[in-house]
Amino acid sequence: MAVEELQSIIKRCQILEEQDFKEEDFGLFQLAGQRCIDEGHIDQLLEIIQNEKNKIIIRNMGWNLVGPVVRCLLWNDKESDKRKDYLLMLDLLVKLCNPKELLLGLLELIEEPSGKQISQIILLLLRPLQTVIQKLHNNKAYSVGLALSTLWNQLSLLPVPYSKEQIQTDEYGLCQCCKASIEFTKPFVEEVIDAKENSLENEKLKDELLKFCFKSLKCPLLTAPFLEQPEEARNDPLKYFASEIIGFLSAIGDPFSKMIFNHRRKKRIWKHLEFEEEEDKQLADSMASLAYLVFVQGISIDQLPMVLSPLYLLQFNMGHIEVFLQRTEESVFYKGLDLLENGLLRIEDNSLLHQYLEIKSFLTVPQGLVKVMTLCPIETLRKKGLAMLQLYINKLDSQGKNTLFRCLLNTSNHSGVEAFIIQNIKNQIDVSLKRSHDNKWFTGPQLISLLDLVLFLPEGAETDLLQNSDRIMASLNLLRYLIIKDNENDNQEDILWNRSL
Repeated sequence: MAVEELQSIIKRCQILEEQDFKEEDFGLFQLAGQRCIDEGHIDQLLEIIQNEKNKIIIRNMGWNLVGPVVRCLLWNDKESDKRKDYLLMLDLLVKLCNPKELLLGLLELIEEPSGKQISQIILLLLRPLQTVIQKLHNNKAYSVGLALSTLWNQLSLLPVPYSKEQIQTDEYGLCQCCKASIEFTKPFVEEVIDAKENSLENEKLKDELLKFCFKSLKCPLLTAPFLEQPEEARNDPLKYFASEIIGFLSAIGDPFSKMIFNHRRKKRIWKHLEFEEEEDKQLADSMASLAYLVFVQGISIDQLPMVLSPLYLLQFNMGHIEVFLQRTEESVFYKGLDLLENGLLRIEDNSLLHQYLEIKSFLTVPQGLVKVMTLCPIETLRKKGLAMLQLYINKLDSQGKNTLFRCLLNTSNHSGVEAFIIQNIKNQIDVSLKRSHDNKWFTGPQLISLLDLVLFLPEGAETDLLQNSDRIMASLNLLRYLIIKDNENDNQEDILWNRSL
C-alpha cells in the first residue's frame, strides 16, 4: 500500500515543473517514503530513487528520506542484511539530492542525539556531510564553518577518557570521532593550501578551519591524557588528533613560532578571526594546551628556533602554567606541573633572578602549587606539586628565595606549607653560613626581618596548637638551629644577641 501511494505521488509530480512543486507534495512524499521504509519495502524504494524519470523529484524531495534512513541504520544491527541496502540508499540520496537542503538536514541529524549515540551518528554522517559540502560551490566557507561548529559542539559533550583502558575501550567513541573529524577536515585544509590566489572566500575558509583547530586545542585536548610509553604513544588516538590539529595550524596559519609566541602581543596576528573576540580565557586555554603539546609532548617542536634561551621559554610558559593550575581537572593539573618541570629543568640552580618575581605569573604559579599541595585529593598530584615548588625554590637566586618565602608565609594559610617554607629558610641559612662569601638575604638584618614572620603564633594566645603544630615545631627547630649556629660562630652573623627574638 505504501509503495503504491508513493508511486501515485511521484506520477502526479512527474508532469509538474520543478517550480510548481507544492509544500503539500513534499509532505505527502515524505510520509509515503517513510512508510515504505517502516514496512521494509527497501528494494522498491531503491528502484524509485534510481529511476531516471524521477531525478528532479528526488533532487527536490529526496532529502526528506535521509532522516528515516539514518534512524534505521542506528537501530539495525551492524551485521543485518538490510544495513547494506540502507547504506546504499543513503549514498544515493547524498549523490542525487539538493546539497543545500541535505547540508541542513544532516546537521540537524548530528545535533539530535545524546550519550553514546552522538559518536554513532557522527561516524555515520561525516563522510556524507563532506561529500555534500564539496558539491557546494557558493558559500563553502560558511558551510564548512557551520559543519565544524556543529561537530565540535557534539564532540564537547562526549566524556574524555582518562586512562589507558578507557582510551582503548573508547566507550563513548570520542577517539574514533576525533580521527573521523581529521579525515573530514583534511580536504578543506588542502584546498586552502592549494589555492593559487588568496581570494576572500579562501580567507574565510581558512579562518573557519583555524577556529575549529583552536577550539579543539581546548576541547578535548586540554583535558585529554596521553599514553606515556613510546610503543603506546605511537598508537595513541588522542595524540594523533593533537598532531594533526597542530599540523593544520602550521600549514594554514602564520609561521609556527609567530603563532605560538606572539598570541599575547597587542598587535593581533589573527586578522579576520571572530575567535579573537571571544573571551580571553577561551584563547588562553587553547594556547596553554598548545604550549603543553609542543614543549612537553614535543609535537612540531622542531619548527621552533633553536636559539631561544631556557629562561625565555620559562618566562613564556609561566602564563600557560598559571592557566593549567587554575583549572580543577586532574589531568590538567598534571599538564601544568609537567610544563613547569620541563621549563625548570632547563635552567641552573640559583640562576632565576629575583626580578622575575615582578612578573605576576612568577608569584601566582607557586601559589597555585600550594593549592595543589593542600586541596587536591590525589596524593600523587600533591607530592608532585610539592616537588615542583621545591624545584622552583632551588632555581631562584637568594633575594628571590627571600621574597618568595615572605609571600608564601603571608598567603598559604596552611601549617604544613608554612613548616615546609620554614625548613627551606633553615636550609638557606645553613648554606649562607657555609659559603665563603656573605649572603645578606639569609643573615643579619634581612634574616631578622624574615624571622619576624616565622617566630610568632598566628592568633597569639588563642592559637590552636594542634592545628598549627607543623608550623610551631618547624619554628622551634629553626630557633634551636640558630642558637647552636650562633654560638659556634661567636655571634658573628649578628643574628640573636644584638636583638631580642
